[in-house]
Amino acid sequence: MTVETKKSFCRFCHAFCALEVDVEDNKVIEVRGDASDPIYGGYTCIKGRQLPLEHNHEERLRSSMKRMPDGTYEPISSEQALDEIAEKLKAIIDESGTRAVATYNGSHAFCNGIPLTFIRAWHAGVKSPMFFTSVTIDQPAKAIAGSRHGMWMAGTNNFADADVTMMVGTNPTVSMFGPVPPFNPSRRLNDALKRGMKLIVIDPRKSDAAKKADIHLAVKPGEDATLLSGILRVIFTEGLYDGDFLAANAEHVEELRTSVEPFNLDYVEERTGVPAGQVEAAARMFASAPKGSVGSGTGLDMGPNPNLSEHLILALNTVCGRYEREGDLVSNPGAFGPKRPFRAEAVPPSPAWGKGEPSRIRGLGEVFGEMPTAALSDEIIMEGDGQVRALISVGGNPVAAWPDQLKTLQAMEALDLNVTIDIKMSATAKTADYVIAPKVSLERPDITLLTDGWYPETYAHYTPAMVEPEFDVIEEWEFFWGLAHRMGTPININGVEIDMENKPSTDDVLDAVTANSRIPLDEIREADGGTVFRDKEKIFVEPKEPGNNARLDVGPPDLMEELSNVRDMEIVEGAGYRQGEQFTHRLISRRLREFYNSSGRDLPRSLAKYNTNPAFMNPIDAEEIGASEGDIIDITSERSTILGVVAISDDIPSGVISMSHSWGDVPALDDQVRTIGASTNRLVNNAKDFDPITGMARQTAIPVNIELSKAVIPTS
Repeated sequence: MTVETKKSFCRFCHAFCALEVDVEDNKVIEVRGDASDPIYGGYTCIKGRQLPLEHNHEERLRSSMKRMPDGTYEPISSEQALDEIAEKLKAIIDESGTRAVATYNGSHAFCNGIPLTFIRAWHAGVKSPMFFTSVTIDQPAKAIAGSRHGMWMAGTNNFADADVTMMVGTNPTVSMFGPVPPFNPSRRLNDALKRGMKLIVIDPRKSDAAKKADIHLAVKPGEDATLLSGILRVIFTEGLYDGDFLAANAEHVEELRTSVEPFNLDYVEERTGVPAGQVEAAARMFASAPKGSVGSGTGLDMGPNPNLSEHLILALNTVCGRYEREGDLVSNPGAFGPKRPFRAEAVPPSPAWGKGEPSRIRGLGEVFGEMPTAALSDEIIMEGDGQVRALISVGGNPVAAWPDQLKTLQAMEALDLNVTIDIKMSATAKTADYVIAPKVSLERPDITLLTDGWYPETYAHYTPAMVEPEFDVIEEWEFFWGLAHRMGTPININGVEIDMENKPSTDDVLDAVTANSRIPLDEIREADGGTVFRDKEKIFVEPKEPGNNARLDVGPPDLMEELSNVRDMEIVEGAGYRQGEQFTHRLISRRLREFYNSSGRDLPRSLAKYNTNPAFMNPIDAEEIGASEGDIIDITSERSTILGVVAISDDIPSGVISMSHSWGDVPALDDQVRTIGASTNRLVNNAKDFDPITGMARQTAIPVNIELSKAVIPTS
């Protein structure tokens, strides 16, 4: 057989690295980075290089599965599954209304150009508001803060020519997310440092990024708002702010100044554990540089006071005027978004909550057009009008990902109809009534829609399918089209009515998704691989429109009140953060380079370094409880206890445990912790210490106790 090499891009995670794919006899046999690609230049990571194994893995589902009365699963054709599921959905809607039907869209729904748009349109056709995604699990605060503060139409300073970058709770060379573009982030960061860019990293542990930093502020877990307030106070006190920009474009500046005034350096040091001199040096380094910005990751957003902390980050950029100005070159006006102006002016605040469908749980409601995932378990369990009775999970693994695993398991069992779309029998799939087997990334056409605004230039990549599977698997959009076809509901995408009688092709649907794109999809299709599209005339930031008095809000009253409440909290010794707590440590979340949330745990090269999510801890703490490398410890929160496999590391401060999330399985399998890991989400109580807007429970900086476990766990 002849090996054919084709160009595509990886969708194992959200970085979308450009690939060359070797295909033989309709089978993917090898992938490698596309060295000719103008953005990626041949870069791939260990996850993407295992795509052939993911496609051809023996545990991959090659047909959909149906749960039988005895709890076992048997194959079912996708058409038969659609017939049965559509019939059950119609019955549930007839009996309980459209609110009884929900979808949850996980990380892999984002790694695909169609599902989120198509599923939203399906919800509109069915008239169900119960659309949930993983965004409200780990970083809704970014959208909430942006809507409260307002946005700068021309965007923040670019990383490519930044003189300084501050990272808060993010490790971009591992997570592929943060201020550093996720396209060979290690090289881009190293190149920036070589040209003289200064780097400030705020993180409790000495992460990969922190090891490269000019200043590493090892903040006590959960105290980001305190530290950021201290930095802002130094900038105000020393006059390092951009007074002209603030006078022309911001409001409530004095309210912010007054609110951070009590966060003096001595107080900040006592509370955060960061020496006053380092706080002062970081503030001066950031504010004195001509260009740069501060950005964050889930380490900030999953902790206490996430909306406040994200707002302080936006305020820090605004106070220092870290935005593109009139006459600056717009390096990436976007390929797939509609044409729009880039002006040196504010887009005023417009709160992204308090609209749409209210939740029945804890006074929560819709946020930025979707429902809060932190409340979904309760929406399923709580009886009465509006109870969710049917759930379709797409590209996600709720048992591993949702906060409060014990409640999640209860919810999975309470559903009348539980459907998941997954390539294998995940922890969630093993609770489902139907498991729909989907095509894997290289088996479908796609576009780089998710990453469109992240590129340093206008770059886009269309890929056709590399191979056509010879077994019964379907794309996610095909599943929802099949339901709508059977249920007689319309699907409208960007004003394009999808044909509900004659099934469209994936390319037809991509045309609808990109109907308003600045660069026509047909032009992008014509390119062989990823391409930088340069406009005939360069686009520059335009001046502010005459008469536009919109301003960014750096000190909204409700957040300043929250900041005052933070300042009034008692300083507690050790890892406890509130009076009366009897916990010795805080557990913080992290990522492992070899895995993408719960994905990759069946791939041998990923497992070569870690076949579990170790409990990383300081040598002092290990010695104190008599633990050695590889020992099993009990990690106990207010909610529950999990097991952890000890990994001793000097990078972790004493009083802190660091573990990757989205591992483990159901409690009955805890004795397999050495090979499947542990669910840190089991430690979370989603009804306590939650954000009042998004409902997001605290999933990092979790107060815990640790001790050497009495559990007998085999070493192999």
